[in-house]
Amino acid sequence: MAKESTLHDAFIDELRDTYDAEKQILKALPKLVKAARSTALRTAFESHLRETQGHVERLDSVFASLGEKPRAKHCDGMAGILKEGSHTLEESFDEAATDATLIAAAQRVEHYEMAAYGTLVAWAQAMGHTQALRPLQLTLNEEKAADLKLSTIAENVNADASKVAHPEAALETTVRGKTRAAGRG
Repeated sequence: MAKESTLHDAFIDELRDTYDAEKQILKALPKLVKAARSTALRTAFESHLRETQGHVERLDSVFASLGEKPRAKHCDGMAGILKEGSHTLEESFDEAATDATLIAAAQRVEHYEMAAYGTLVAWAQAMGHTQALRPLQLTLNEEKAADLKLSTIAENVNADASKVAHPEAALETTVRGKTRAAGRG
């Protein structure tokens, strides 16, 4: 009869899955940097590329704190998200729509990572893996900040993209906005 796995075993398995996800992201981010049209988005992707390199290094330290060798286990979830996002790069959208679709793809990645790191933080805390907890929490915080930064950039990008898609609606919104602002005077 096989020995039952423990939460610690699940934790190591999730670490390996997340380690692979981060390495997949490291390969994908340079393509996003190249495809981004707005300077703000390109800069955000470049910054997150550097952060992701740090995430891999932190995971190395987490494995070491547990006496484990860093080893990746193929992350099918991230592979699927990245494959879906790569289709965006094959489309011929206008500049603003390209950036909007890149942000959408990047936020899917961020949300997946937030779920993974949230689980790792909770499990590390529950099992008392205090040395693993801090680097995992730092990475979770960075993933949340990256998602927030993408949301902020998306506000402008989406507004620009919608003006191109429906110039009459953009004009109507602008006129209504000015009328409201003038009425408050």
